[in-house]
Amino acid sequence: MNVYIRPVADLEPVAPQRWELYRVLAEPARLRLLALAAEEELGIGELAELLSESQPNVSRHAAALRQAGLLRDRREGTRTLVRIAADAARDAVVADALASGRALCERDGQLARIADVVRAREAAAHEFFARPARSKIEGPPSEMGAYLAALAPLLPRRSLALDAGTGDGSLIEVLAPIYERVVAVDRSDAQLALARDRVAARGYGNVTLVCGDLDARELRKAVGAGADAVVASRVLHHAPQPAKVVGQLASLCAPGGALVVVDYARHDDESMRDQADAWLGFEPAELRRFARAAGLDDPRVTTIPAPLCGDGPDKHLPWQVMVAKKGNGKRS
Repeated sequence: MNVYIRPVADLEPVAPQRWELYRVLAEPARLRLLALAAEEELGIGELAELLSESQPNVSRHAAALRQAGLLRDRREGTRTLVRIAADAARDAVVADALASGRALCERDGQLARIADVVRAREAAAHEFFARPARSKIEGPPSEMGAYLAALAPLLPRRSLALDAGTGDGSLIEVLAPIYERVVAVDRSDAQLALARDRVAARGYGNVTLVCGDLDARELRKAVGAGADAVVASRVLHHAPQPAKVVGQLASLCAPGGALVVVDYARHDDESMRDQADAWLGFEPAELRRFARAAGLDDPRVTTIPAPLCGDGPDKHLPWQVMVAKKGNGKRS
């Protein structure tokens, strides 16, 4: 019997990128990194803390995974944040690697510590806003409230507005003359003390102040079936998980209501971290993505002209506003 041996030259070569993929995923530290990046977008420093590795080592491992197409990174000021590439887990080899990485991370408690790392992002914000502040009422011209009250009937729905993250209550000056009722929430007692002084000084009898987070029971009770307008002015860049906050804000909107987010466009001023900023602004596409993920419709982002941005420490930054609507139908 004649046996034909196929020449080596006739064999179809194995795609080199597959060999590279196997080589990259042979390192346990990279499996762990990939699993952590699949759970949350994390900075190199945060990953180094979770993995108990040096930042240079983590950067090296992340670079190998990025070159293999498994990770995506983005610059955020001087920080580099990484996340798993979209659809990476569709590859059977990568899916198996992710499962192995998760098992390693679960065994050593690294997955459970992600929540602590995320909470640490807002530690500076907690400390910053908890500082005692001297009451100093400054605001628009005294007749501004009359002008706003005159324009109020132009709004089709103005039963209730929610001022999320009211701070010293400056936005109350705009909302209270327009809406029949205003609920203003902040988790800082020091900031709410200033807001309380402002409400008392202006004589706003239609304002309810609530101390707590966006999921506080007292806030949910005060808002009831939802607000016609939920306004978050310069709040999102302090949040450790901005997309989650947009979801919470959307849940406080009444059907047919609107979410209004005023925040910074992307910038590179690292000094704002001293003001407890967790993020250096957002791209318009990011804000729209957050809104759609929260089930809101028709999110629109527009630029706020610089002369309208006041004279505070952030007056030099680019401001923008996103408005999105909550549908009238029931949402899950």
